[in-house]
Amino acid sequence: MKFLDQCKIYIRSGDGGGGAVSFRREKFIEYGGPDGGDGGRGGDVWIEAVEGLNTLIDYRYQQHFKAETGVHGMGKQRHGAKGADVTLKVPVGTEVYEEDKETLVADLTKAGMRVLLAKGGNGGWGNVHFKGPINQAPKHANPGLPGEERWLWLRLKLIADAGLVGSPNAGKSTFLAAASAATPKIADYPFTTLTPNLGVVDLSTSERFVLADIPGLIEGASDGAGLGTRFLGHVERTAVLIHLIDATQDDPAGAYEMIRAELEAYGGGLADKPELVALNKADALTPELREEKVAALEAVLGRKPFVISGVSREGVTELLRAAWNKVREHRAAETHEAAVASGEVETGWQP
Repeated sequence: MKFLDQCKIYIRSGDGGGGAVSFRREKFIEYGGPDGGDGGRGGDVWIEAVEGLNTLIDYRYQQHFKAETGVHGMGKQRHGAKGADVTLKVPVGTEVYEEDKETLVADLTKAGMRVLLAKGGNGGWGNVHFKGPINQAPKHANPGLPGEERWLWLRLKLIADAGLVGSPNAGKSTFLAAASAATPKIADYPFTTLTPNLGVVDLSTSERFVLADIPGLIEGASDGAGLGTRFLGHVERTAVLIHLIDATQDDPAGAYEMIRAELEAYGGGLADKPELVALNKADALTPELREEKVAALEAVLGRKPFVISGVSREGVTELLRAAWNKVREHRAAETHEAAVASGEVETGWQP
């Protein structure tokens, strides 16, 4: 399945049905009076987050969505039926923006969330509503109100607990394969990963989290170099970033500082997230060279980095354990905030 994380769509809700102009005509009833029914409401346009989807590829082949028009009113005070709604099914984590790409309309972070994007027009009144002591036989009715139309942008941000960042060929896909059951493409050339990959890490029955791998960053990515920062949005929701550094390159510390600069240039709070730095591909180094690279990276970090190998799985479990601790803290904080917001937890008196 092809991966698509951004698309533009056009939506239009249904017009309301027109009211009817009708008069009662029955045998032995000389003056039946008006009996025109009301028109039905136009259909609405909804968007809903559902499980089982991880791409917006369906909206590449269909960009226009229109709800049905309400049925017109009829005689004998028969009201028109409501037009059928249109519901757009999208993956969990989809954001909806106005055409300017800046105004957020909805953020669907949980399965089952539904948001009304365009409300259908009201149906028009039939002539029975205009009957009065002066005008006892009105010959006019209201037309239905028009529906709403708008262009919107859909942007998918994958829901993951931890995110992998680093330069191309840092071994992120190998690490993802070693840490989970995911099977990303692995090769010995840069930009092997062209789309984000997700894997579920199972440390135990009660220790499970989702790990996201995004394409590598190069210097100038914030200005569009390489794949740019297009996929960094997929790690905006994560609780922790796992920054992998290729231990076989000449300057691991410089590579770390370059990636940090790109994260800060991107924004989105990525530079402020908890970060675990790991020197990857340690199996390819001699003991002396390993100590040298660790010392150089420690001088920049101010703390000792993890030393791992996705191939031999050295240090992988320790790194995942550290990531799980950050994820657990983040989940606990979110649960507490939700409890405070719902009033389940007393926060104490405040002026």
